[in-house]
Amino acid sequence: MVSTYRVAVLGARGVGKSAIVRQFLYNEFSDVCVPTTARRLYLPAVVMNGHVHDLQILDFPPITTFPVNTLQEWADACCRGLRSVHAYILVYDICCFDSFEYVKTIRQQILETRVIGTSETPIIIVGNKRDLQHGRVIPRWNVSHLVRKTWKCGYVECSAKYNWHILLLFSELLKSVGCARCKHVHAALRFQGALRRNRCAIM
Repeated sequence: MVSTYRVAVLGARGVGKSAIVRQFLYNEFSDVCVPTTARRLYLPAVVMNGHVHDLQILDFPPITTFPVNTLQEWADACCRGLRSVHAYILVYDICCFDSFEYVKTIRQQILETRVIGTSETPIIIVGNKRDLQHGRVIPRWNVSHLVRKTWKCGYVECSAKYNWHILLLFSELLKSVGCARCKHVHAALRFQGALRRNRCAIM
């Protein structure tokens, strides 16, 4: 049986959230920053520990506030589906303090406005642009401690440019949503392109 998981990817402008998704799906990276202006839906399948899982990856443009109810969610085309996902990936730029503050705000809004019974929806905080760590604005240990110990969220640092820890991020994602077969410490994850050829839709 194939499991399906819906995942929302959020972050401030220029943090590289779309670059992370494209690196994971297509193993490609562009130095040209193209702002995300509309919600994009990607439908890959992944194989982890020999089992297939369908992912519905929703790449959202920067939002000012998390929708407080279903009416607000569906009134704004950019937010549709945001409240009903199985997990959130919140991306910030390790060289930009404001992008971390954005993630902090969105995380708090998610906790305050999600529907009853879904308060434990996993949230993974992602520090992108690790290749530029000489320009880091907050020490890694400080962020990791805050996110893991205080926020009780997952934390991964990656580099979309060099494809560093991208697979680790999505492996941690599958573990966080309760995939029983994905909890092995050395879980192997790979993108199964042949199973979902040309299944990328721009919405």
